[in-house]
Amino acid sequence: MNITVAITGMNSQPDNPGPGLAIARCLKESPEFTGRIIGLGYDALDAGIYHNELCDAGYLLPYPSSESFEHVERIKEIHDKEKIDVLIPCLDSELAGMINLVPMFEKLGIKTYLPSFEQLTKRNKDQLSQLVGEGKMTCPESININSSQFFNDCEMKDWEYPLVVKGIFFDAKIVYTQAQGIAAFQTITAQWGFPVIVQKFVAGEEYNVAALGDGEGNVDGLVMMKKILLTEKGKASAGISIYDEGLYQACLEVINTLRWKGPLEIEVMRDKKGKYHLIEINPRFPAWVYLTQGVGQNLPIKLLKRIAGKPTSEPPSKNSGVMFIRHAMESIVPISSFESVAIEGGTPTPG
Repeated sequence: MNITVAITGMNSQPDNPGPGLAIARCLKESPEFTGRIIGLGYDALDAGIYHNELCDAGYLLPYPSSESFEHVERIKEIHDKEKIDVLIPCLDSELAGMINLVPMFEKLGIKTYLPSFEQLTKRNKDQLSQLVGEGKMTCPESININSSQFFNDCEMKDWEYPLVVKGIFFDAKIVYTQAQGIAAFQTITAQWGFPVIVQKFVAGEEYNVAALGDGEGNVDGLVMMKKILLTEKGKASAGISIYDEGLYQACLEVINTLRWKGPLEIEVMRDKKGKYHLIEINPRFPAWVYLTQGVGQNLPIKLLKRIAGKPTSEPPSKNSGVMFIRHAMESIVPISSFESVAIEGGTPTPG
């Protein structure tokens, strides 16, 4: 596959990295990929933009909206220079804008593999209960709120602490008191706006599932992981591959209901009784997607094959006991490269 692939999500904060670098790593380490990778970021401090071993060039984008003229023109500008063949969006909050831009991408000759807007909406955090029905998973009760007053008397309304407070796009905080609930509400609305989602807390073991849906209810590949070590934001900084037939069937049921097209991550809690609870569905590859390369089921490569019309469907990975341990690493960046990104919007052209 000698093509040019543009990948967003190049931020790499140790406690909450984007998936972009992990996807680039999966592609670069595959003998089937001999092309170029263009890293796309939204901040001049997105470290992945400067990672020369994984990204052949890096550019900044203005943040997308449903009809962002600046965003469209910037992508056209980068495409004119780099001749992008495939675009892989990696951030939840950009998916709606990207889906609306698919007709423009097609005119430019840029291929994507994204869900429909209807599919994207159905997996919203406040819609999950409608996906599980009477199936193999349940879903914790949740409610949308627009005022921190909710936390003043929530216990009288059968919303006992601890509770999970979530942003509509991102962020989740476990709160144990009224004061913590109000503080979480204020922090999340300041960054992500309204509404805020409050979900009843489920104690248990955390599992994540990465998959690539074919749009017909099936998957080209699926990898299960149990979280071992969490960051303060609840993200896995260490995990281990597992195989659980019950978890596989439960996730496949959800994917089939959605008829999901493209990458996705399913977050599940397994309680002490062994019951699965659907916590969240993220419409992209997770930051730990490099584990799929580690267990022999490289999902980013499968995505490129699917886009090329040569899909390779496999049963879920049963390669259990493979760990990942995330670590922070400094990137040495010449100030001239940073200035080029901050001022001109892209890394210097090699040579």
